[in-house]
Amino acid sequence: MSGSSGVMAPPQPAQRMPSPYSLPLHALRLAGKCALPLILWFSCGEFLRWGLLYLATEISHGDYRQARLVATVTLMTCIVLLSMVITAGTFHALRGAMWEHKARMEAGEEDERFWSVLNRVAPTFAVIYLAWSFHVTDVAAFRDMDRFHNLDDNFWVPILTNVANNNDAEETTLARGLMDLDWRLSLIASGVAFGLRFLFSKLVERGGNKYAGVGMAFAEFAFMFCGLNAVLILSRLRGGWTEHRAVVAGAKDQLEQAKSTIPGWETVSDSLATVWPYVIEALMTPFAWLALAILAYGGAVDDARRAFRGSRIEAGLQRLEGSHALTQRSANRVIGGFQDRWVPVLNAWRVTNRGGLPLFGMVCLLYVGLRVGADYGDRAVRTLIGSDVEFMWLVVSYPVTFVKGLLLTSLSFCVLAAAYDIAATRARMRGEDLSA
Repeated sequence: MSGSSGVMAPPQPAQRMPSPYSLPLHALRLAGKCALPLILWFSCGEFLRWGLLYLATEISHGDYRQARLVATVTLMTCIVLLSMVITAGTFHALRGAMWEHKARMEAGEEDERFWSVLNRVAPTFAVIYLAWSFHVTDVAAFRDMDRFHNLDDNFWVPILTNVANNNDAEETTLARGLMDLDWRLSLIASGVAFGLRFLFSKLVERGGNKYAGVGMAFAEFAFMFCGLNAVLILSRLRGGWTEHRAVVAGAKDQLEQAKSTIPGWETVSDSLATVWPYVIEALMTPFAWLALAILAYGGAVDDARRAFRGSRIEAGLQRLEGSHALTQRSANRVIGGFQDRWVPVLNAWRVTNRGGLPLFGMVCLLYVGLRVGADYGDRAVRTLIGSDVEFMWLVVSYPVTFVKGLLLTSLSFCVLAAAYDIAATRARMRGEDLSA
């Protein structure tokens, strides 16, 4: 027998280059390994979100209405902020089962804590979330809960009261908690939120403050809600005046003339109006969410030069960066909306392209397929359960919706995380820098 103190471990087999077509299996692998944290994050998020929505619908009605509406807007800001926290937490929970994370740990990198991840991604996360109108889902949830929860007091009671009073109108406040805030208060709150946003943005640029990123995201959301409320009220007050201005009236006349004189104008415009939302939902929205995943895993998606690298636009951006500060500020005001909305998507597409063009198609196919499958599955389950009992679905519908949301959200996040993992692993094994 040898006197050696141990046996040499056999060499570990080298990792094979992952195929883009392995995305479904890799996503299921992530879902299986991280099932418990995925369930916990989603369940915790739904519980807290429901509680905040319920509180907002309770606060938005009653005496001292303007003060109540300020509190309602604050709670809605917290709800959107909670969506950001849950999204970042879900992506962060998947990192332990990802190949790229293991490779980073073997290379000596330290595991980033969740709060550090959240604080780092929050500013850009808020911009993407608002630019792609993901907050509309939260606003719709508030409206639906308000209508369902306060239906008797704010819908039927005013109607019956009006009948009893010979139709002397009594206004209802149902589902108007985000629209009735006085425009003066909205402007004041917007100014305060903008000031906080400016302060926190400076702290983010300096670094070192562990609350600055989250604070900037909160200020961004609050500024959006308050500013949008003021704009809607002012637009209603000035709507009649605007419609009769020469420029607006002339533009309407030109559009009507184009419809009647240009052959096929109305057909083409109607077709585009019908198809375009599906194009956005199927091809662009998945990559907006993928941009958020890239943020959570340490990538950058807000660099316009990286998005247009190798094109003529990059040369123009380089000349713009070397121009006068006033010119840069003017250009940012003009292209700011485009940059916030499309640059992260283009960067996400660039990252996916490192994994091969088939990966692009697989991401879109799985993202849409999960939603179609979830809708058909929901219909099948409801048909299978059925009921002859009145109002039973008021009790049964929420568990069904909860399970559907859990499966759809978890699997969608696994697909996005797996897509980034495959692209990053393929780039690393080819010796490429994914952030380049």
